[in-house]
Amino acid sequence: MKILITGGAGYLGSVMTPSFLDQGHEVTVLDNLMYGQRTSLLACCNRPGFDFVRGDVRDERILNELIPRHDVLIPLAAISGAPACDRDPVLARQVNQEAVETLNRLRSPQQRVIFPCTNSGYGTRSGEMFCTEESALEPISVYGITKVAAEKSLLESPNTLTLRLATVFGVSPRMRLELLVNQFAWKALVDGYLVLYEKHFKRNYLHIQDAADGFAWCLDHFEDMKGTCYNLGLQDANLSKEELAVKIKQHVPHLYIHSAEVGRDPDQRNYIVSNEKMRLAGFEARRSLDEGLRQLLVSYRMLRDLL
Repeated sequence: MKILITGGAGYLGSVMTPSFLDQGHEVTVLDNLMYGQRTSLLACCNRPGFDFVRGDVRDERILNELIPRHDVLIPLAAISGAPACDRDPVLARQVNQEAVETLNRLRSPQQRVIFPCTNSGYGTRSGEMFCTEESALEPISVYGITKVAAEKSLLESPNTLTLRLATVFGVSPRMRLELLVNQFAWKALVDGYLVLYEKHFKRNYLHIQDAADGFAWCLDHFEDMKGTCYNLGLQDANLSKEELAVKIKQHVPHLYIHSAEVGRDPDQRNYIVSNEKMRLAGFEARRSLDEGLRQLLVSYRMLRDLL
């Protein structure tokens, strides 16, 4: 198929794009390279099915030109994470919500959309709360609110499917150190200590390659899965921050872990997420947290002076 990925030069897109090319699809990436990630897709440039357009996802002229050429639209472009959205909430709403609504308005009903939402949309919960796709959405951050609004507009339209992603971790050509697992592993290696606040808050986690594979699975089984949302995470990785730190210490034995209430999670994510619906649809994340941590630590030893 012909696939358009907005934000495809970013953290997830730079892993997803070569995977789709390997599967024989043609991929066009639209990205404004706002983070300077000019080399994240260089390895794709010698592939005959790859094309790149430098531009802003908010530019309706560009979308009008690109959308009709493609069978599948994957709007990855986003201001990602609560802190980044809080710094510029207007930009966050324009990119995370309004640009997705524009893309949805400009496409034909026959074109497929696979959209990455976030399980931070479940909002403030008890650490014992088990969240399924039927759980109420109560986002409290600008990030969660804009992503949930975009998901709602898509699911009210034909030929759409959304994935509520767990906190993604792992190595990418466009690395992000602010994601929790990536950040903790970096600090463990470089600083040798972690200071934990809200240490009992639980999250679900997902290896970046499993995230890319999940999108590919949805594309291959779109007709059976369309019209609804799916949680996508690693089922045995519903861990508290403290449990995550202890897991990292198994890989970095000298790590010192200290607890102090010196911060607050802007999304207040503290819940266990069920990924059973996705498993019943035929896909299950399989790459372990240990596997991802080993990969991260190897990459950090290579990139220590560059990040």
